Amino acid sequence: MLEPNTSIKNIGKLSLTTTKRLNKLGINTVYDLLFYFPFKYEIFKKTSIKNLRPNTKVCVVAQIEIIQNKRSVHKKMNITEAILNDGTGKLKVVWFNQPFLGKILKAGDIISLAGKIELDFGGYLMASPIYEKINSGTPLHTQGIIPSYHLTEKLSQKQLRFLINKIIPLAKQIKDWLPSSIKQELKLLDLTEAIQKIHFPQNESDIKKARKRLSFDELFLIQIQAQLIRKNLDKYKAPTIPFAKKYVKNFVNSLPFRLTNSQRQTAWEIIQDMGKDKPMMRLLEGDVGSGKTIVAIIAMLNAVTSLKNNQVVIMVPTEILALQHYQTITSLLKNFNIKIALLTKSEKRLNSQEKKLSKKKILEIIKRGEAQIIIGTHTLIQEELEFKNLVLAIIDEQHRFGVKQRKLLIEKAGHKEMMPHMLSMTATPIPRSLALALYGDLDLSIISEMPKGRKKIITKVVPEEKRQAAYDFIKEQLKQGRQAFVICPLIDYSDKLGVKSVKEEYKKLREQIFPESNIAILHGRLKPKEKEEIMQNFLNKKIDILVSTSVVEVGVDVPNATIMIIEGAERFGLPQLHQFRGRVGRGEHQSYCFAFTNNKNEKTLKRLRAFEMYYDGFSLAKIDLKFRGPGEVYGTAQKGFPELKIANLFDYDLIKLAREQAIKIIKKDPNLANYPLLKAKIQSFP
Repeated sequence: MLEPNTSIKNIGKLSLTTTKRLNKLGINTVYDLLFYFPFKYEIFKKTSIKNLRPNTKVCVVAQIEIIQNKRSVHKKMNITEAILNDGTGKLKVVWFNQPFLGKILKAGDIISLAGKIELDFGGYLMASPIYEKINSGTPLHTQGIIPSYHLTEKLSQKQLRFLINKIIPLAKQIKDWLPSSIKQELKLLDLTEAIQKIHFPQNESDIKKARKRLSFDELFLIQIQAQLIRKNLDKYKAPTIPFAKKYVKNFVNSLPFRLTNSQRQTAWEIIQDMGKDKPMMRLLEGDVGSGKTIVAIIAMLNAVTSLKNNQVVIMVPTEILALQHYQTITSLLKNFNIKIALLTKSEKRLNSQEKKLSKKKILEIIKRGEAQIIIGTHTLIQEELEFKNLVLAIIDEQHRFGVKQRKLLIEKAGHKEMMPHMLSMTATPIPRSLALALYGDLDLSIISEMPKGRKKIITKVVPEEKRQAAYDFIKEQLKQGRQAFVICPLIDYSDKLGVKSVKEEYKKLREQIFPESNIAILHGRLKPKEKEEIMQNFLNKKIDILVSTSVVEVGVDVPNATIMIIEGAERFGLPQLHQFRGRVGRGEHQSYCFAFTNNKNEKTLKRLRAFEMYYDGFSLAKIDLKFRGPGEVYGTAQKGFPELKIANLFDYDLIKLAREQAIKIIKKDPNLANYPLLKAKIQSFP
């Protein structure tokens, strides 16, 4: 007997091949399939042939009069032609390279067709329509509102719809964990009804109601979890860190630039939070290049100079960025006699002695409290690392530092009943109301302005026919002493994908396009030592052009680089393109970003034109959501944060409702004793 937790391989006679294809989409059980939601719908209204109009999408039910296969003139294509009659008129239908249709469909069959109507020599034509035979059941693929799902190779919409239709009655077995009081107050559908209507709606109102319920569920669960984290934090105390006014003032005055008002404001909010005996849980948000690192350094300096034995850790996503932070921080704090350690898989250093240390030695130094600022990747928390007195943890570019990771960090902090203050940083542009949905347990500080004098990066989408003109312009920039990044989606050449790779682009640029320039290659398979050497040479202007994969996306700062070339730009989301663009424009010279594409798809070009037009990350994220759908914009499948399958991250009203209801429930029943189904759902939540 089928149940929600039954493996999909037990649905009817599902082949091993189809099962594997579904597994590729993350569909392993009946439950997964029920919660695999459509990303769009097609509407096919049933229309008689006499009422057809060109350029309309319709459904036609008619009888086949004639059907035959033939070869095209050049014999490269098989064409199946049919004439259909519904009693009001005749319709010509053609399918390409589907010769098997001549065996499946016969004259006399009554079929339902869905597709676009075109004019053809005075009559009407349907080219490559979806079809199904009319049996006793309701047509699933051609009439009314038809769901469309994200697919994988060799899996069809028809297969998915057929399977979901087969198991949809099992939605009744899924327990509705949402409290009935919330459903009544917000007029939300029951879970069973919402699942049925999201897959097979009768009208647009069904879609709207189902989306509202299922989207609310996702946002509400996030908020409940956030409120529980906040409640749990009440058990902890945090070390009180006084404001080290003299040191902070000296540091700010020593900078070669003036802080923006936003940087001052956010730094002060963080310093005030650290002065309390409750753990700071703050998110520092700022667009690419807005100066988050300086604010973080002020927080670090304040923490380690206010009391002698205090320690701070900063965790970043990549070894390249860890090394750059180490170099930046040691340089900016060189006059403050602070011991700064770098700990990554390949690098163990302490700034007072630039020679490399053993892993054992650096771990001892940190444990004894001799290193005050420790810089590393997120793998730091997995190391056998212990701190003597960790008072502040900074997490850079981690969309959400999960509950488990936070617990690990507390255990390593060196306190028993205390936890360090926590500061997360992100360049992902999130409006305040949206941040409440993503990070309901964090307070928010936003750097809302760019540093003074920062020039706007001139951005151009470059089609293949204008490539040479772009290269000529770039040559002139290189002659003036500037440097360039070239980003490619792949490391190795792939004939299958038809996408530019780092290795082939490096070869082409070095041999054909810029033979007089020094060109280097950077990607994830290089050894850390090689990566460091390449980045250092690029920073020191020994390399003119750096051909790289997306490893440079986050944080790398090269002030003299003024050209960003993105190959296969259509392969990246708008926020990622914006991150790449943010690698240039950090110095005094005008910078340029060229998004190369040979894609002619109108939707793709429209998305890239938005990148050309908009320069702030928030606008681009909002536009990207329209093109790509929920769950894809922010890469939300992060540790501690579930993938959003259906919720729209810009639906502020629903976010607000979810937050209000979560606060109300936790206030009334903090242990969820009266909500066992909700409690069980939270415990199984990723």
